[in-house]
Amino acid sequence: MAVWDPKTSWCFMLLLAAAVSQHVNYPAPVCAVRGSSVSLLCTFTPQKSFLQDGDVLVEITRVLWCQNHALCHGTTPSVYDSEENNNNNNNPRYRYLGDKKGNCSLQITDVRMEDFATLRFRMEADEQGASFTGPPGVRVTVVEGTQMKIQSSSDGAFKRGGAVTLNCTTTCTFHHLEVTWYRDGHALHFTGPALHLGALTAKDSGNYTCGLKNNDRTLSSPHVLFVEEEQEEGEEQQGGQVSLVVGVVFGVLLALCSLVLVLCIIRSYRKRAADKSQSAVREEAGLKDDIGSSPKRIRARSQTSHVQNGGAQRQEDEDDVSYAPIKIKARSQTRPVMEEDAIIYSSVVGRA
Repeated sequence: MAVWDPKTSWCFMLLLAAAVSQHVNYPAPVCAVRGSSVSLLCTFTPQKSFLQDGDVLVEITRVLWCQNHALCHGTTPSVYDSEENNNNNNNPRYRYLGDKKGNCSLQITDVRMEDFATLRFRMEADEQGASFTGPPGVRVTVVEGTQMKIQSSSDGAFKRGGAVTLNCTTTCTFHHLEVTWYRDGHALHFTGPALHLGALTAKDSGNYTCGLKNNDRTLSSPHVLFVEEEQEEGEEQQGGQVSLVVGVVFGVLLALCSLVLVLCIIRSYRKRAADKSQSAVREEAGLKDDIGSSPKRIRARSQTSHVQNGGAQRQEDEDDVSYAPIKIKARSQTRPVMEEDAIIYSSVVGRA
């Protein structure tokens, strides 16, 4: 019967703990458009020390990326290898963005169909037992370039000074995309998938298109951007001055019209009051003249009234005046004559 060696058990536990302490964090599966660029964001945790005749610190001496291989070591072909002797075999389209301490990010430019694969990262240390290949790797899917689409952060017309972001997208998700932007057919100096336009002016209006860099087949349909034009500052000031002058003139005219209207109302009121007063005076004077007035006074008043009404009317009124003599005889001869027969003149005025 075999006897369990405590030392063997202890060494197995240390190896298991070392394997657990080492790991690689890969991104989610990536979809890349043919001709674009993609970045695989990656981090790793190396083994800090190794127990062999004492606690020995571990130093990472080599990092590499390979395709479709579980262990990624030995003679396995790699797309990137940090070892100086193998640098000439590296794929120039694969660029290592990490280091030997914890960052293992990798960038692929000008993606091709041959990049459709599962990539894994491996780290090697000065102690063979500390070397490690991180499962399960990251799956990279490559699709043919399709027509891109532009999505705007907001729709409709934009006012001067506003902002908008145009996103160049496709059916495939990606981490990094080199895009060429055009406005009215002219290339813009920007290569990112999101075009931000701030402090908009009328010059930003136009038809915008985007496509993958160096791939005209992916060019999107035009997206119309319209920025409302505004008057220049001088025109605005001139328009404000004209409005001010028109307002002042209108106010003055309105005041004058109101003043004339008030004066007309006052004049009309005074005229009616004067007419009423004159009529009352004439009525009162006429009543007094009718009571006990002599023929001469009646004739004089009649003539005065006709003079006021005009020369023609005066002549006509004078012709309408006649005198009638009345002779009163004594009733009896026995009655003493107290006074001479009196002749009373009565004037009768008739009007046509």
